[in-house]
Amino acid sequence: MKNFRLTAKTFSGLESVLAKEIESIGGENIKEGRRAVSFEGDLKTIYKSNYCLRTAIRVLKEIAVFQFNDIDQFYLRCKEVSWLKYFSVNQSFVINSTVSHSKEFRNSMFASLKVKDAIADHFRLKTGSRPNVDTHTPEIFIHAHINRNTCILSLDSSGESLHKRGYRSIQGKAPLSEVLAAGMILLSGWDGKTDFIDPMCGSGTLPIEAAMIAQNVAPGRFRKEFAFENWPGYDQELFESVKAEQQTKPFTKKIYASDISKECVLTTQTNARRARVFSAIDFQTSDMKDLQLTSNNATIIINPPYGERIIEENMDALYAMIGERLKHQFAGNTAWILTSSREYLKNVGLKPSKKLALFNGSLECSYSKYQLFQGKWAQS
Repeated sequence: MKNFRLTAKTFSGLESVLAKEIESIGGENIKEGRRAVSFEGDLKTIYKSNYCLRTAIRVLKEIAVFQFNDIDQFYLRCKEVSWLKYFSVNQSFVINSTVSHSKEFRNSMFASLKVKDAIADHFRLKTGSRPNVDTHTPEIFIHAHINRNTCILSLDSSGESLHKRGYRSIQGKAPLSEVLAAGMILLSGWDGKTDFIDPMCGSGTLPIEAAMIAQNVAPGRFRKEFAFENWPGYDQELFESVKAEQQTKPFTKKIYASDISKECVLTTQTNARRARVFSAIDFQTSDMKDLQLTSNNATIIINPPYGERIIEENMDALYAMIGERLKHQFAGNTAWILTSSREYLKNVGLKPSKKLALFNGSLECSYSKYQLFQGKWAQS
C-alpha cells in the first residue's frame, strides 16, 4: 500500500502520548509538533488512526504543499490541485483554515474563501459545474494550513472532531473533552492493572474513558461516520478488518465514579451504558469528604469545579478538603489534580511530584501529581 504524509491534531500537552499511540498502530517517521504529531502511513493506518487513537482530535492527509508570493498566486496554486482525484462534483465540501504569521491573510475566513473559489473554478473548468459548499453536513472536509508564505492542503479524514465518541447522550454543565480525559489518564501512567478513582466525576468522562482504555474499547466504536468513508476508493472491507482487529479484553480491577450530585451520577450511568462499560464502573453518590474507599496503589484523578463552576469564596475550603481526604483516606495511592485555579493548589497541603501544563478548552490548567505515602512519609 502507498504511504501518505499524515498529521494528527491534539491539545497542547498531549503530543507525547499521541505519538506513542501512533507508534502502537504502526505509524512511521513520527514527529511531535505543536498541538500536532506528523507521521506516515498507508490507507489502513488512516482508518486505524480515526478508529483507535484516543488523544487525536482529527487526522489530516496531506495532498499539496506550495509557496506563494501573493493572494493571486495562492489562488492559482490551489486551482492547480487535481481536485477530481479527491471528490466528485456531486459531493458537498467545506474548508477549514488556520493562518499564522501571514502578511497576505489576516484571518482564516478569507483564506477559506480563496481556497473555495479555486476549487469551484477548477471544477467548472474540468466539468462545467461546481460542487456545493455545505458548512453543516459536508461530505468532504478540506483543511488549509498557512504559515507565512507556505500552504499545506489536506483532506480531513475525520470530519467531526474525534472527541465526539458517540456515547455521550447527556452532558454536564462543563463537560471534560473525551480527548483530554483520555490524555490525562494516559499521562498518569494508569494501565488498568490497579483501581481507578474519580471522586468528582461530573458527567463521567474520566471513568468512562478509563473503562474504555482498560477493556480496550476503541474510541471510534460508537461513531456513526468518518469523513474518509466519503472518499473515492473507500475500502469498506479494509475498514471492517480494522474494526474486527480491535478485540476487547477483560478487566478485573475497580473503577470508582463518585459525585456529590445524584443527577451527575445518573448521567454518568447513562453514558456508561451507551459506551458499554457500565459493568466496569462502581457508581456512588457521595461528597468526597464522606467517600470511603479502601483501594491501594490506585490512580485518583480529580477535576474539581473551577472557573464558572464554583463561587470563589468556596475555593479555599474545597482544595483544603481535597488535600485532607487525600492524606487521610487515600494514602498509598497516587493522585492527579487538573485545575485552572493554580493559586488554590497550595491549600491542598501536599507537594506535587510532577506538574504538567494542559488546556481544558481555552483554560490553561495545571495537571499535578501527588504521591500519597503511607506511614511516616505521609507526615513529612
